[in-house]
Amino acid sequence: MQIGPRIALTGMLVSGGLAILKIVAGHMANSNSVLADGFESAADVLASGTILLALTLAARPPDSNHPYGHGRIETLSGLFLGFILFAAGIAISIHSISAVGNVKTPPASYAIWPLFISIGAKLYLMRYKYATARRILSAALMADAANDGIDALSGLAALIALGLTLYDPVRFLRADHYGAFIIGLIVVFTGIRVVRETGMQLMDTMPDPKLMKLIREVAASVPGVDGVEKCYARKTGLKYHVDLHLEVDPDMTVRDSHDIAQRVRERIREELSWVADVLVHVEPAPRMERVT
Repeated sequence: MQIGPRIALTGMLVSGGLAILKIVAGHMANSNSVLADGFESAADVLASGTILLALTLAARPPDSNHPYGHGRIETLSGLFLGFILFAAGIAISIHSISAVGNVKTPPASYAIWPLFISIGAKLYLMRYKYATARRILSAALMADAANDGIDALSGLAALIALGLTLYDPVRFLRADHYGAFIIGLIVVFTGIRVVRETGMQLMDTMPDPKLMKLIREVAASVPGVDGVEKCYARKTGLKYHVDLHLEVDPDMTVRDSHDIAQRVRERIREELSWVADVLVHVEPAPRMERVT
């Protein structure tokens, strides 16, 4: 199994275990914030499952109907994940705030321990997924890493809210419920951010200027290239497809200019692992006008 799907599967197992732990503990201890954090982790199981399926499908090779590969499935899954987070956050917030008026007794103190376990586990998963997502340029895995970071933040919010209630049940009896409401809002805004980022990729937004500069530098390093007139790139899943307009000697033969274009394509793919393929257009370099 490749590293992306393997991490997604690990995330599913960890999130599933944490969801069961927090839902059971939150229900038994009568803690709404722990219960809300447990349902948020349950949504993570669905999210990680979506990522696992998407990474598996995105790895399929190109075919006659999909010459650019199936990488956009991975981007679409990130968009779907954003909508899941948004809906889950709305549900958590509504449920939490609607139950504020029914609070009569403080939660049991042992409800605090699942939160410590959850925060530690999610911080570790976030760092691991984020590092891997940067290496393989996975938008979906990056979104999943951000989701783990939000999980740790929501766990911290639940921890503070529950801690206030346990510290002074008279003054902060409803803090546990308000903490659950804050968790829901955090999840909502995370969903909005993920939808925006993946939506920009589906609109073929150009990558970071530093990446475009690298493409130009590698192309210009090939002997025979006089310049790079245009350079475009779009992400199709885990990698980028590049359109490049090279300037060469206008008196050069078609065969020689084709050979230069092929060397440029090969060198970019060799030196820049995040580039899937390069479509090279060859154009005559402008002649310098002689000053008399």
